[in-house]
Amino acid sequence: MAERLSSILSQLSPSKTGLSAITTKNPDDVVITLAIRTPLTKAVKGGFKDTPLDGIVFKLLKEVISKSKLDPALVEDICLGNVSDAKAAYYVRAAMLAAGFPNTTAGSSVNRFCSSGLKAVQDIANQIAMGNISCGIAIGAEHMSTGGDRLERPYYDEILQNQEACDCMQPMGQTSENVGKDFNITREMQDKYATESYRRAEVAQKAGWFEDEIVPISVKVKDPKTGEEKKVTLTKDEGPRWGTTFEALSKIRPAFMPHGDRSTGGNSSQVTDGAAAILLMKRSQAEALGQPILAKYVGATVAGLAPRIMGIGPSIAIPKLLAKYNLTLNDIDLIELNEAFASMAVYCLDTLKIDHAKMNVRGGAIALGHPLGCTGARQIVTGLSECRRQKKKILLTSMCIGTGMGMAGLFVNEQL
Repeated sequence: MAERLSSILSQLSPSKTGLSAITTKNPDDVVITLAIRTPLTKAVKGGFKDTPLDGIVFKLLKEVISKSKLDPALVEDICLGNVSDAKAAYYVRAAMLAAGFPNTTAGSSVNRFCSSGLKAVQDIANQIAMGNISCGIAIGAEHMSTGGDRLERPYYDEILQNQEACDCMQPMGQTSENVGKDFNITREMQDKYATESYRRAEVAQKAGWFEDEIVPISVKVKDPKTGEEKKVTLTKDEGPRWGTTFEALSKIRPAFMPHGDRSTGGNSSQVTDGAAAILLMKRSQAEALGQPILAKYVGATVAGLAPRIMGIGPSIAIPKLLAKYNLTLNDIDLIELNEAFASMAVYCLDTLKIDHAKMNVRGGAIALGHPLGCTGARQIVTGLSECRRQKKKILLTSMCIGTGMGMAGLFVNEQL
């Protein structure tokens, strides 16, 4: 009754705006009580190469139960963000049941390309906010070792009469080269940006910062030469290459010829396997259950743009999200912006006039990897961990999305 009265009084009081509005605590807030991820491993040759999507999801969900100490029966829905596997809905349903969730817990999958992990978080958060469920888990996961996100045929012939529809078929590397050429993001600028991403990831890994967000995962790995299987425990990201220099990156040949000569394997995101999970519920429930409140989910939004320059999507989604909450970038403490390519990262950094010191503090997808469906959730895990380390409060996450979109999410760290 007291909670209900508090909620009613908060609605009757003069409306707050900006920071004061999003940092106000109400019983009906959607909050995050657990945010963890697997190590990110190299596709095809890394630690998860022999563990398929359902296996990764299963192992991470077991960790969610173990770490949260929450009765699995309280979780009403689990949403998996995944890009490449059309059978993701089958896999998450089976994985959750095997992990220890009862058959009364529902499951689904969503796909909005590289924002799928954030889309899953938004889906669960919206259900909680509307009162449809009380508690749910959002997962972002991708097994890029398997692949499978390429179009198998051209679009229907009448669709192809529209140029922007045709542009939706452009490979991501081509769109990166379009951004580089259209906005004069030079090869040198991209390599310098990539060098810094690798440097930051190296600093973070050596200092042990990632240990706060990663849960060790044990898997079987098959030797490609002998076929022998051995059990290993994965504990750290495989992407960071310590000692990476600008000089070394500048020698790497272009990856997307004949579309252009500015994007390379060194200044583009790595092809990676991995998963991240976010446990969400109402603040009132978290407090009643004694669950630690890591952060408040404020909101997320999506925006569209020309498919051929999809990489600059965050430069449209971020202002749109900030405007919804009467905020500016000066109000944001830390930013996780997906480094699909250095071309788009440099463009967004410069166009939005972001202070680079507060963006991707631990490095980004160029150094860590970009498991497509995982990234939107992984950014939240990494960003909140960095917020805790720095005792910062407001986190913004964003990413570009294939076929011409951008998405952004806003969170308030409460572990100060």
